[in-house]
Amino acid sequence: MIKIMFVCHGNICRSPMAEFIFKKLADEKGLSDSFSVCSSATSSEEIHNGIGNPIYPPAREELTKHGVPYTDKRASRLQQSDYNNFDLFIGMDNYNIRDMLRILGNDPDKKIHKLTEYSGYDKDISDPWYSGRFDIAYRDIRNGCAGLLKNLSASLANQ
Repeated sequence: MIKIMFVCHGNICRSPMAEFIFKKLADEKGLSDSFSVCSSATSSEEIHNGIGNPIYPPAREELTKHGVPYTDKRASRLQQSDYNNFDLFIGMDNYNIRDMLRILGNDPDKKIHKLTEYSGYDKDISDPWYSGRFDIAYRDIRNGCAGLLKNLSASLANQ
């Protein structure tokens, strides 16, 4: 089983969208049992008194619009101890990558990647919290997740 952690700044928009989009794509390919997928934040801004905020309503609406099921996910923060428990950490932008390296204490096993690496273009996924463009974030996240799944499916086939 491949363990994947999607990561963004607050864990209420991009990374939970990626978590649930990837799960849906894997399910459609009959590969759900091959992956353990979750998401987290590089900041604690969306966590108050130990309780994380839910997925931001416009992000939930975008997932619903595309038929992507989701659960009552709450924001959680990436921890240094996560490094040994996951195979891949997938960030949404260069700031996430920088913060992941700081939190995780570097990346000796080359587990940290940016989602758009898997879609054939190395750009940041714009944060829809600021842009309001959940449609564009969805498109870019879906493209990245599809490329990531294709890449991982090939490695699963070779095992």
